[in-house]
Amino acid sequence: EAWIAWRTESDYIGEGKEEVVVVIPKDATVTQIGDVLVENGVIKSTRTFQSVVGRQPGMGSKLQAGRFRLRTELPAETALAMLVEPANRVALKVTIPEGRVRTQQWEILAKELGLTEEQLTAAASDHKEMGLPEWAGGDGNLEGFLFPETYEVEEPVNASGVLKQQVEQFDKVTGAISLESRAKDIGRSPYEVLIVASIVEKEAARAEDRPRIAQVVYNRLAKNLPLQFDSTVHYAIGQFDRVTTTEGDRATDSPYNTYKVKGLPPTPISNPGQSAIESALAPSGENFLYFTTVDLDTGETRYSTDEAGHAENVKLFQQWCQSHSGRCT
Repeated sequence: EAWIAWRTESDYIGEGKEEVVVVIPKDATVTQIGDVLVENGVIKSTRTFQSVVGRQPGMGSKLQAGRFRLRTELPAETALAMLVEPANRVALKVTIPEGRVRTQQWEILAKELGLTEEQLTAAASDHKEMGLPEWAGGDGNLEGFLFPETYEVEEPVNASGVLKQQVEQFDKVTGAISLESRAKDIGRSPYEVLIVASIVEKEAARAEDRPRIAQVVYNRLAKNLPLQFDSTVHYAIGQFDRVTTTEGDRATDSPYNTYKVKGLPPTPISNPGQSAIESALAPSGENFLYFTTVDLDTGETRYSTDEAGHAENVKLFQQWCQSHSGRCT
């Protein structure tokens, strides 16, 4: 009788009430974990939690940081068992799609992880900390190296940690596909290949178009023709929700305006995924100099070797645009 009375005074009895997600901070002591559980209404007393942990040798070292799915009003013993059960761990995840520019990625990180653009900008400017590959552009620009992927993020969330995780993933993926040595094989620097991949990522509507568009880029460079890609102009003017460009856009003074400036833009214009990078390393080998998407719904893309053929294809696209009003702005 007396023991039950004591136990209910400093412990809950039963199976718990509502589901609750509790965040255990990094390097928290048993006492601090107990306090977090009390604050979240999971257990009644930190002291009870301490004594339950103390009665099970080695248990303290099994407690980990992270977020856990628990219930409110649990006996301390049950709460402890749930904390060391991996199935109750909830990972904080964030998905970065292919082809987003750095600032678009940061909008996602702000929304999903609560980071601010200031924090991300400050972290990105610590170039040494970011660990870009030796061959990266000299100014430490992260564009192109923030690999698109679904990441499990450690808490507490830290801007520098998240960006470094992306750069590490970039290194891992490009290492696995031998970016550096294969770039040399096609007579390009790895950074040039990355820039081409970033254009391919933005310009290719379908997977099968990637190697062909990469080839068009190399063919135009070889013939000393300006690339004339709308995607690079969009990057120059910071407009990413449009398909085409206006005459005014194409008159913009910018090293990224490939209508005015010959050669590749100075940096990547997006953060490409593995497939776009592989396409830039293994272009299709065809002799096309032009391409245009002729149907924005199917992504159908037509290629040509001369301006006359290109003009025909552009006509097809214009016809599609006329019958799908508002889609081609």
